[in-house]
Amino acid sequence: MLRFFWESFRHSWLGMSGALIIVAIILVALGAPWLAPYDPNAVDLTKVLMPPSPENWLGTDDLGRDVLSRMIHGASISLLVGIVAVGISLIIGTLMGAFSGYAGGWIDTLSMRFVDIMLCFPSFFLILAVIAFLQPSIYNIMAVIGLTSWMGVARLVRAEFLRNKELGYVLSARVSGCSSARIIFRHLLPASYPSIIVAATLGVAGAILTESALSFLGIGVQPPTPSWGNMLAAGKENIDFAWWLSLFPGLAIFIAVMGFNLLGEGLRDVLSYEER
Repeated sequence: MLRFFWESFRHSWLGMSGALIIVAIILVALGAPWLAPYDPNAVDLTKVLMPPSPENWLGTDDLGRDVLSRMIHGASISLLVGIVAVGISLIIGTLMGAFSGYAGGWIDTLSMRFVDIMLCFPSFFLILAVIAFLQPSIYNIMAVIGLTSWMGVARLVRAEFLRNKELGYVLSARVSGCSSARIIFRHLLPASYPSIIVAATLGVAGAILTESALSFLGIGVQPPTPSWGNMLAAGKENIDFAWWLSLFPGLAIFIAVMGFNLLGEGLRDVLSYEER
């Protein structure tokens, strides 16, 4: 099974391109203490707003901190926020969708109306409203993004359960006396894994964008902790004469989001082909 998946996936240029980008970002994030040439929070007022040079490859910011070192350490922040937030949303959305799709009837109707109500609120403004009552921190950001982005996963899992629960192997399991929990976790949920994996991959990209936007607005990851979003916010003040402060963090966000989107599209193509 894994060999067949790999043979299909390695011929997907979208998936392979995304996978290579993401692997590179993960390696950079894991190796940040060794790859960063300087301490990301080391202030040097003799090097304020220096352009890219052999000494500081991506220049320095308004406090003389090395931009490259801060971007390397910021990669781990973005990945951590994206993965943890998506993990929270997957747990909530999968449980809600599985319960709703398997139960059906009025339980399904009430559950989906609640999901519809949640979807009526623009996610970003809902996050802003919640963050306004909490102290900005990386932990709160991860929790809030996860708790406000599970609705799409719930609808996706519910659709998969509705499609599969009347198939022959599920009916056979019921006739043989299997419990509902066994049917859900041993038969129906594994059949939904391809859709969940694709949703998770695309969700990480969305979570990285959301964290960057919140940090850019000053209510996300707080300085001096380096984040691509708060680096963009700092660059905004000096964009007229220090272009590197906005260009490089913006490119990092673009590349990371593009990588996860390409991987998601590649996985969607391969997994949908396997289902056929």
